[in-house]
Amino acid sequence: MNQAQNILIRLPNWLGDMVMASAFVKAVKEQYPNASIDLIAKKGIDFLLDHYPAHSQHFIFNKETYKGLGGARKFGKEIAAQKKYDLFFCLPDSFSSAVMAKASGAKKVVGYKKELRSFLLTHSYQKKKNIHRVEEYVDLLQQFTQINIHTPSVELNTILPERKNSVIVNINSEASSRRLPAEKAISLINSLRKSIEQEIILIGSPKEKEFVDSVYNALTDKLHITNNAGKTNLTELLILLGSSSIMLTTDSGPAHVANALGTHTIVLFGAGNENNTAPYNKINSSTIRLGQLPCETCLKNVCRKFPQPECLNRLSETMIVEKVKSVINNP
Repeated sequence: MNQAQNILIRLPNWLGDMVMASAFVKAVKEQYPNASIDLIAKKGIDFLLDHYPAHSQHFIFNKETYKGLGGARKFGKEIAAQKKYDLFFCLPDSFSSAVMAKASGAKKVVGYKKELRSFLLTHSYQKKKNIHRVEEYVDLLQQFTQINIHTPSVELNTILPERKNSVIVNINSEASSRRLPAEKAISLINSLRKSIEQEIILIGSPKEKEFVDSVYNALTDKLHITNNAGKTNLTELLILLGSSSIMLTTDSGPAHVANALGTHTIVLFGAGNENNTAPYNKINSSTIRLGQLPCETCLKNVCRKFPQPECLNRLSETMIVEKVKSVINNP
């Protein structure tokens, strides 16, 4: 089973998931120490590869260039023309990723039984329930090798400047059910400003800039509050997250990046299951959840019960600020 010489791993499509999959790459390397391990990453989050566990080479998949199932198949065929693989681990659950895997010509294609794609895989397995996503990835390798595997830590490797005494605040998320409502964000940041001396740095992608700007402009006191939304590329964001002392954030990709860089990450959970998607390294992460609504924990991207996600709206600002102060005083 562990005689494979050339291994290809299709990494997940989302920033946080790709961070969490770094443990899987480590685990594969441990099981196949003499193999050449190559990676496929989606364009847009491929910058993480520079900070990933050591690998031989990588391929960047651009969905705009390789559209639909035909594009996925073409991409796999192009890889097959360059190198022959013994093993292909398919971490995304999508049908298109299995089409790509099949087209790569790998002798063995390994993935979970999702989206009726098992016929494209040579080895398909049932995903276990109620385990963390990092462990889901590693369990795929464990089921394939039939070896009990210790789950490695989640780490991104980079040279960082000396840590600053600053607090990163991320109020954003791809899903509106995980994004802090504007009024809640304004009130929370105002409370934070009154309670701590540290510089507060707001972050956000270019498409989140308008939302963050509206929150920043409504703040009562902007002293030592920097609005970096839309002003950093992903590599610069990584350095910013890794060189700050604390990150207060919603359930989002940047939370996993900060956690993997060793920054203490306090995550506000609304929708989503923290047992499955919270930052994996517990030594430098904390989660805060309301835990009072019968609809918690839903997995929907849009709140179906309230105009705004009340699971976030009703979070105690006092509790959040006290947690930030506790981490500042006990790093």
